[in-house]
Amino acid sequence: MNKPFPDPSLGMRHDLHPGDIGYIIYMHGIFHALEQGWDHTFEVYVAVPLAEFAQSKSSREKIWILEEGDRIAGSVAIVKRTEEEAQLRWLLLEPEIRGRGIGRWLVEEALDFSRDMRYESIVLWTAESLPIAEKLYRSVGFEQILRVRHERWGSIVNEVKYRLVL
Repeated sequence: MNKPFPDPSLGMRHDLHPGDIGYIIYMHGIFHALEQGWDHTFEVYVAVPLAEFAQSKSSREKIWILEEGDRIAGSVAIVKRTEEEAQLRWLLLEPEIRGRGIGRWLVEEALDFSRDMRYESIVLWTAESLPIAEKLYRSVGFEQILRVRHERWGSIVNEVKYRLVL
């Protein structure tokens, strides 16, 4: 697809710099605490697989990091689950840049990359309390395959697993 990036005021890169892992974890912790009421344990949920991703050298994995000036403004990644299946992870944008088509662009780029890597499917987990994200995922073809309600991250969360066959 390779659509042009929707906001030339933002930078984009695919490599991790010192501080990126901690900052991405921080963003998820702060925004989800403010917007969802989730506690610090959500940061652990983000931190462990993000650390594993950072140590991986797989050419079948990729991260997109948005920058506004010298700070991270958003991210998304494709992580290898199996030879056939990828996982979309860590989609998050600063509130100030939401609603401009940037999230859709990031997801479409991640899907294109996954197709290029010849994955057969992509999965992702989200929460029902994130309806804008769910709408985006459904609009690009993801279908709900599982819904789990449980106490997690200091709250009652309805987690939803989506899958897209490529």
